[in-house]
Amino acid sequence: MSKSLITALIVVALDAIGLGLIMPVVPALLNEFVPAEQTAFHYGVFLSLYAFMQVFCAPVLGRLSDRYGRRIILLVSFLGATIDYSIMAAAPVLWVLYIGRIISGVTGATGAIAASIIADTTKQEERARWFGFMGACFGAGMIAGPAIGGVLGDISVHAPFVAGALLNAIAFCLVAFLLPKTPSQPPEGQPAKINLFEGFRFNFAVQGLASFFALFFLMQLIGQAPAALWVIYGEQRLNWDIGTAGVSLAVFGAAHTFVQAVLTGTLSKRLGDRGVLLLGMGADMCGFLLLAFITQSWMAVFSGTGPIPGAIQELQQQIFTEWLPTSGFEYAELPDIELYLDANPQNAQFQIWLPIRAK
Repeated sequence: MSKSLITALIVVALDAIGLGLIMPVVPALLNEFVPAEQTAFHYGVFLSLYAFMQVFCAPVLGRLSDRYGRRIILLVSFLGATIDYSIMAAAPVLWVLYIGRIISGVTGATGAIAASIIADTTKQEERARWFGFMGACFGAGMIAGPAIGGVLGDISVHAPFVAGALLNAIAFCLVAFLLPKTPSQPPEGQPAKINLFEGFRFNFAVQGLASFFALFFLMQLIGQAPAALWVIYGEQRLNWDIGTAGVSLAVFGAAHTFVQAVLTGTLSKRLGDRGVLLLGMGADMCGFLLLAFITQSWMAVFSGTGPIPGAIQELQQQIFTEWLPTSGFEYAELPDIELYLDANPQNAQFQIWLPIRAK
């Protein structure tokens, strides 16, 4: 196993732990700056700022990593995250907290670049396995992060942010000293410029793709609402402390991973992808209704995750298998296997990883 692969997997896990660390404590931190009745609004703004900056900046960072090498952009990404967590740990006023989050959004591209490193350094027949390892590392980090963040948050709401800064600083050092310099010349055939709006036009011009993205958008809109409000909901409805909120997020992450890794495939063989998608929608609908009325923590267990994401991934594969223009992916040298990548440069503004099958 090469140093590049080991480093990529480690930094993905560290990045995921850092993200998970702060999830249970952000509302409590915001309470230091705003009245309790305004916490939910500012929490939404806090989360949206990062995503908004990613939409415009992550494609640029991806292209810069092709031109100047993965290592330098990863260093920029982890440096930005270290600055972000440090600012959030010591922010004296709310707008400084927002500035830190903007910096993190502008520089955040760890997952996409780590995936590129794996694609650069593995043989075609081995890539699916390594992408699976990468997903496992990220999932493990997102399970461990909230649990650790909950424990630290019970000590101080600032402690998880300090820990996040340290983790990203460690990741920065690992990349600086262990990751070899990668080729800096973009592969032949790669477009010279990024045109985000052209990517939108292209995506919705392809037959069948517009309706798929509309479905994906609605599912993400529905799914992100409870995810964003989970900690606030638990504190206000179920009287959770920060530690309990962290454990609940870790349990939810573990359950989600189990459903997507085990149940979705089994159900798909029996019901088909669309059947699983409909089943998942029904399960989520019941879960949301339950969340509206529960009064005890144990009831939240039955509002868990349905197999929607896995079913959507299967539908993605079917759609992209039919229309995928190989010329748009020539420089990626994709094997004839399913794997996760950011969409091609023209489509990168969606900021989702799509399972695609190269032809």
